[in-house]
Amino acid sequence: MSYSTADSLPTVTLDDVRGAQKMLSGVARVTAMEGSRHLSQLVGAPVHLKCENLQRTGSFKLRGAYVRIAGLLPEERAAGVVAASAGNHAQGVALASALLGVHSTVFMPKGAPLPKISATREYGAEVRLHGQVVDETLAAAQEYAAETGAVFIHPFDHPDIVAGQGTVGLEILEQCPEVRTVVVGIGGGGLAAGIATAVKALRPDVRVVGVQAEGAAAYPPSLAAGRPVSVETSATMADGIKVGRPGDVPFRIVHDLVDEVRTVSEDALSAAVLLCLERAKLVVEPAGASPVAALLSDPGACEGPVVAVLSGGNVDPLLLQRILRHGMAAQGRFLAVRLRLTDRPGALATLLAVLSAADANVLDVSHVRTDPRLGLTEAEVELHLETKGPEHCAELGHALREAGYTVIG
Repeated sequence: MSYSTADSLPTVTLDDVRGAQKMLSGVARVTAMEGSRHLSQLVGAPVHLKCENLQRTGSFKLRGAYVRIAGLLPEERAAGVVAASAGNHAQGVALASALLGVHSTVFMPKGAPLPKISATREYGAEVRLHGQVVDETLAAAQEYAAETGAVFIHPFDHPDIVAGQGTVGLEILEQCPEVRTVVVGIGGGGLAAGIATAVKALRPDVRVVGVQAEGAAAYPPSLAAGRPVSVETSATMADGIKVGRPGDVPFRIVHDLVDEVRTVSEDALSAAVLLCLERAKLVVEPAGASPVAALLSDPGACEGPVVAVLSGGNVDPLLLQRILRHGMAAQGRFLAVRLRLTDRPGALATLLAVLSAADANVLDVSHVRTDPRLGLTEAEVELHLETKGPEHCAELGHALREAGYTVIG
């Protein structure tokens, strides 16, 4: 890798990315590029999905991890490697290490989803559970590296990592040479920086748009300040891009080469996950679906043809269940309603008959009779309904009021 004469921060070149591509031949898959008719109609131009969710380990992370570990000196390999991650980076490091015959230790938070812990172990890593949040896990991994001499493999802040992730950009240009806009999620910035390095070197006319979750958007203030700054992150379903501070190495590249960084809401993220599952038949985690969320939020913002990078598909089944319900609610296809009715035999059956006549599918019912807020002859019912969209929700509300029910939420 080459180094900047200004402040000695490493940078990444097209030659680095091409070298990484040769190194990854036969290791990482050249993932599929799928057209999306629904998104194309919405955007008014062709939209293609770059399916890194179908990569080995379920995300793009294998690319950078393999290039980083393959570049270690023999004595460094002998010392082993260590990483900290709640999921995708953990699995990428585990598999890359196994393929290269290097011992890996991966620190994961105690609350990490069991499927991700199991997968990391199955790929060959020694997993150590430490801390409740990734920052605590990261500190433990760095302490382990200092004590043992193991090489710490950063998830995004190293030129080898950026070069490995940049191979996604080369594949995009090969698979969709007519592309005009590439949309990619940003956490620490390794993937966006790598893609921008490759794409801008070969096609400077192509726009590269980064996407962050509103609750974890460190890049907009960092870009405004001209340097990486730390931000407080709030809860977001897009844990794969929940990073409080950009990496120094990728930040410079994103600052120089990425045309725009957008943010998306939780509603847009859940709707994007639902759309990928329903329309594209692809399981995509919220971070991986962030480019789709950006297209849903502002369909006319990107010149086509557009390539949206689905960066990962490792989502815990229990979380996916909640996300899908949230996405249905955001689209007006899931309605939670509370109302009061007279507590008498047959009252609930009468209510359900009204909903049936309005063509609503009742998913579950909660019936409360003993509550100090209720009168002696009152009961409160909470229903979760599957609907056909916002207009149908309005029709249901009208039907309930017409039948004499008081809707309280």
